[in-house]
Order: sequence, then structure tokens, then C-alpha cells
Amino acid sequence: MSKLFSKAPSFWERRGPTSLLLWPLSVVFGQLLRLRKLLHELDPTGKKTARVPIIIVGNIRVGGTGKTPIVISLAERLSVLGWHPGIISRGYGADTQTAPMLVTSDSDPTLVGDEPVLIAKRTDNQFPLYVYPKRKQSIAALLDAHPQVDVIISDDGLQHTGLVRWPAREGGRDVEFVVRDQRGEGNGFLLPAGPLREPSTRERDATLIMGSAASLTAKADEYFLGRRAFTLRPHFGRPYQLINPQAYKTLDDMNVAYSGKSGRTRITAVAAIGNPKRFFGDLEKHGLKIKGIGLPDHSSFTADFFEKIDADCILITEKDAVKCKAIHDARIWVVPMHLNIPEALLEWLQTILHRPDPNRYTL
Repeated sequence: MSKLFSKAPSFWERRGPTSLLLWPLSVVFGQLLRLRKLLHELDPTGKKTARVPIIIVGNIRVGGTGKTPIVISLAERLSVLGWHPGIISRGYGADTQTAPMLVTSDSDPTLVGDEPVLIAKRTDNQFPLYVYPKRKQSIAALLDAHPQVDVIISDDGLQHTGLVRWPAREGGRDVEFVVRDQRGEGNGFLLPAGPLREPSTRERDATLIMGSAASLTAKADEYFLGRRAFTLRPHFGRPYQLINPQAYKTLDDMNVAYSGKSGRTRITAVAAIGNPKRFFGDLEKHGLKIKGIGLPDHSSFTADFFEKIDADCILITEKDAVKCKAIHDARIWVVPMHLNIPEALLEWLQTILHRPDPNRYTL
């Protein structure tokens, strides 16, 4: 479903004639979700959770809300605290796989997905990362090959019913995070009338809010259900040149170098992510005058595409950069994104991870 809506239609953000026309289909979609949940709960086959805790970083809105930087930061911080994280992902484009695949920074993003390759690159292949649509099999393969792993972080997977887990809110060790950005839940409708893959009242152990707390709506209880919410504030690192990652420029340097005194826009920003406007807006907050080109999430790039861009400087995201290894254009600079995990979140998370395996005490 998310592949079908790789670029969010504008009517998802507010209710109007189009969304109301599609609303009956959203009702049908909601009924199918409830039926699937019921069948999953009534499934008589043996259900067994993983032997290590699972942290799911997901979203209920179609499209990116900033999950990947959170996965990277969580893995790095937990490692510093003495944990041995492993990471799993569905992998956009990994449908042709016949078994879980280990991802490294040298993996082909067209086969395993751009986000897994980005995670491997940013973490210097420090954490075992497996990609496969069937996450339960990914977990088994990961733990079999890397028995030292004692916690698994799942990049997305809230809607994956095949992933058996015991959430922390039920006394277990697994944690479900719902990531939310400044777009919120749009018009509040389920697909296809709105952007939601599940109702906004979906259970969660905590909500992770990407951006300023001021972006929250007044109906916070509807989204957070009285549970924990943490605000994460991402920030840009120093841009580096695509063809020479050792070459850096600050955004302030770029603002001076490409000030566009003639009135011509000299900087173009390109983004094929879930929310390109956020990337463009953050660049403009740094004082850059840019022309933004937003593409559907996970789009690929060619040298010809960039050659046709009339600009002195082209800024792209790290997620897009992993798909541009074969492109040699000195104008392209990669803008990394970083974020810090709040200490309060880490302290709470560790209390959950240290809980004993609930399966050991069930009859």
C-alpha cells in the first residue's frame, strides 16, 4: 500500500470533497484491519516471541516520518551502554529475495533498500543488519549468525502481524514506538481517503515526535493515549561532497558562496524521501535560498537527471546519496542528519529491556 502512495496526495492533509468521496473505502479498509487483527489473535498455531527484546520504530502514517535516524541513534546509544544491538528491516525493493540478507555499506540499494544501506554506512557496519519482508525469519537468521546480539531494533514493522511480540505495556520487554512528524495524522482518515495505515488511536508504548513540541495539535490525548511522548530534535551535520566525502562545507559557507547576488537561484535541493518539504524547510531555516525538487520516496537517480539541473550547488540527503555512487558531479553535496536520544527516553527504555523474559514464567 505504501508503494502505491509513494508521493502523498495533497487531499490527505485536510478534509475536502476528494477525501470525503473516498471515505467509504477507508471504512472498508478499517474493517479489514480489524478482521486481520482478530484472526491474528485467534490464531491457534504456536506463537513464540524472540529470545531477545525487540524495539519497533514505526509509524501509522504512510511515508517517512524520520524513523531511520532514530534507528541509527538508538543502536549507537545502546551500544555505548553495553548492549549488542542487531537491526532488521523489510527493505524497500527486497521482494525478490528468497531468504534474509545481511546488509553492508557496499550492498546494492536497489536490492535491499536505500534506508538499510544508509544505516550500515552511517554505523560503519558495526551492527548486524538483515533485510527480508518476513521479519520473523530475519530475526532467526540474525540471532543464529550473531548470538551475541541481545536486543533487536526493527526499522518499521508495527503493522507486521507475523512479528510475534510481547509489548512493554503488557508487562513484556518489547517496545513499540510510533514516530510522528509535524504533519501529524493529516485529515485523520485511513487509506485511501487519508494517510493512515492504522487508526490514530493505535496502541503504542511511546510516541516519538520529530521536531518542535510546538508542532503538536491540541488533541494530544488522541494520539498519545495517555502514554509517554518524547520530542526528538534532528539537526544537520556538515555537508560533504558526494565525489569526495573528505571535503566539507558548512551551511553558512554555502550561504556565502552561493548567495545569488544576481537574483538567480544558485542552490537546488533534491529529495526523494517521505517528506521532502521538511528537508527544504530546514535548509531555508539556515538562511539558504533554494529551489526544491521533491520526488517520490525511494526514487532512483541518473547522471542525466543531475546534468539537467541548472544550479551551481545541489544538496541531497544521505538516504539519496547511497543511490548515487555511480554519479560524478562535483556540484552535489550531501547533507547528513543527526539527532540525540533524550536521556529520559534511554533510562525508561533500559528499565524495559532489563525485564526478564515473560515466556520463562508462562505455563
